[in-house]
Amino acid sequence: MRTAVFASGGGSNFQAIVDARKSGIIDSRVVLCISNCEQAGVLERARKENIDSIVIRSEQFEKNGEFSLALLSCLAEYEIDLIALAGYMKKIPSRLIQAYPNRILNMHPALLPDFGGKGMYGMHVHNAVILSGTNCSGATVHFVDEGYDTGSVLLQRRIPVLRTDTPETLAARVLEIEHELYPAAIKLLEQRTVDS
Repeated sequence: MRTAVFASGGGSNFQAIVDARKSGIIDSRVVLCISNCEQAGVLERARKENIDSIVIRSEQFEKNGEFSLALLSCLAEYEIDLIALAGYMKKIPSRLIQAYPNRILNMHPALLPDFGGKGMYGMHVHNAVILSGTNCSGATVHFVDEGYDTGSVLLQRRIPVLRTDTPETLAARVLEIEHELYPAAIKLLEQRTVDS
């Protein structure tokens, strides 16, 4: 599958997916990186990997629909089969979801449906997990629908929450499993495609 990764930050999950292809774990190839932030570290990672990247910000467009059309046009140009959201801090437009049904994945740093929803991203999630007193957390790869973190779950992995954990230490341990989980989820999709 020709894959586009959408990211707003450092892009460690982008790198995990790229590295999984290099090591033969997955067949899918990242051919495009889209960010909404000119300073995003993922753009440098894409440059080093010789993967095309583009910054598309909704603020560039006067009308709402123009942002969706710009994204769709770019994805069509690169013949994208799969979109992987990797720390992309922007809600995906409905038009894009309708154009790529069950072909947009997102990584969430907790065990959905717990600790999901609007405003639950990054350190907010890990802080909420610690404050809740729960004894386990983890990561979830899910399909993107029009809600926040409400799409069906493709794959999850859990880890214990340690009594000594802070939001920062928990985040670091969850990130480690994210790097394994995202390629595993893509592999699962590849197998489904072959079987169908």
